[in-house]
Amino acid sequence: MERAELVDALSEDVLAYVMHGNIPERHLVDELRPDGLDERFADFESLVRLHFVLDPDVVEFVEALPKRLRSIKTQTKDVTETTRGSVDGRVDWQSTVRTRYARNPNDNALFVCEKRYENYDVAENLVLKRLLAMVYRTLQDIEPFIERGYDWVTQRWRENGELVEEMRRVFERNVHVTRIRDPKTYEPTERMLERAESARAPVYREAAGLLRRYRRSLEADADAIRELLERTAITPDDDETLFELYVLFRYVAAIEEFQDDRFTVETIDSASQAVARLDTGSESVVLYHDNSAADRNLSFEPAPFEKPDRDLSRTERVQREAREVARTYFRDREFQSVTGRPDVIVLEIATDEAREYLVTEVKHSTRVETIKQGIRETLEYLAFLRQDGAFVYEDGFFGSGWNGVLVVQDMDDEETAPIDEQRSIKILQADEVETQLRRVLTEVFD
Repeated sequence: MERAELVDALSEDVLAYVMHGNIPERHLVDELRPDGLDERFADFESLVRLHFVLDPDVVEFVEALPKRLRSIKTQTKDVTETTRGSVDGRVDWQSTVRTRYARNPNDNALFVCEKRYENYDVAENLVLKRLLAMVYRTLQDIEPFIERGYDWVTQRWRENGELVEEMRRVFERNVHVTRIRDPKTYEPTERMLERAESARAPVYREAAGLLRRYRRSLEADADAIRELLERTAITPDDDETLFELYVLFRYVAAIEEFQDDRFTVETIDSASQAVARLDTGSESVVLYHDNSAADRNLSFEPAPFEKPDRDLSRTERVQREAREVARTYFRDREFQSVTGRPDVIVLEIATDEAREYLVTEVKHSTRVETIKQGIRETLEYLAFLRQDGAFVYEDGFFGSGWNGVLVVQDMDDEETAPIDEQRSIKILQADEVETQLRRVLTEVFD
């Protein structure tokens, strides 16, 4: 499955699930923002701003600003002022005599003067100021990552950050920009945007176009989200993240379809690790992504961690002790076991006594070695899956053969076994997920 197809599918999913409240907004943000970002980018609006300032069109717009601002639009306005003791501008004697007579006929120090000044607060400039303020504020938020030389910033805003500094100078000290008042909360209005779009100067037309694109993204417009994802890949493993999210949303869609709309997907509260839950009075399906579902007392402890000390080899004892030393030293951290953690878990509770699990690993690859690694990891997840400390699959280790799924990229040139001839787990290629996932769910639910 090509990146363009993933982006198309994910754009629709963001609109269908995230922005309608079916999937937590926070989960999507955590997946699509670069590693290391702090809480300033913990919501959808902040994430959109981050992606937006990395858009090549925005960078090119800032690069061209200094020259363009020399011919910024202003209006000349005539202002009448009443002064005492000094003259500022041309004296309007007729108005001066009338004002003196009305106030104090003997006040010869009172003058009514006319003067002209340049008004910068025209519609086009307010559109420009709003765009520049948003870019300026976002660059301030990511300044620590600029200083550390993170590739996802420096690849766009130059290696040594001089373009960021140039943007800062423009916003803080450019005589034209500083004379434009700060737009009010509701500005620019639609009429202001239309004025800017029809302006002669390219700087205003482009500013209006970029601002409209930004607003559409905030509204989760599918085309705008697609454009952001296409143009602002910000981590080396971005395609892998998109692929995992694609699989996650396919699970949601498949479960909804499988249950014939008897369930409503409900967003999980922030205290839970789950992404979504589907409930009726008698059964529940809980969907997890990129975590070990610890809030359900699930764990994946491999050897040597399940062995008693006396049965450990010297190498295994070192592995266990190393993890315990780290766990004791770093008091606020949880350390995952060597098997890693599954990308997707679908948990069904049929009754209070019976539980069934579907564990899924995702590998954005067609390399045989990577897929073999994924097979081993998926089997480890099943073999070491524990509920309340007890192995879920005590005898067969791997469940029924339908409890583990590995999703990989499409292998058009490789002959592979159909789903019914596979053993222990099921391996689905990307273009099979939508069609075969329902079959897997049927076997797990039944």
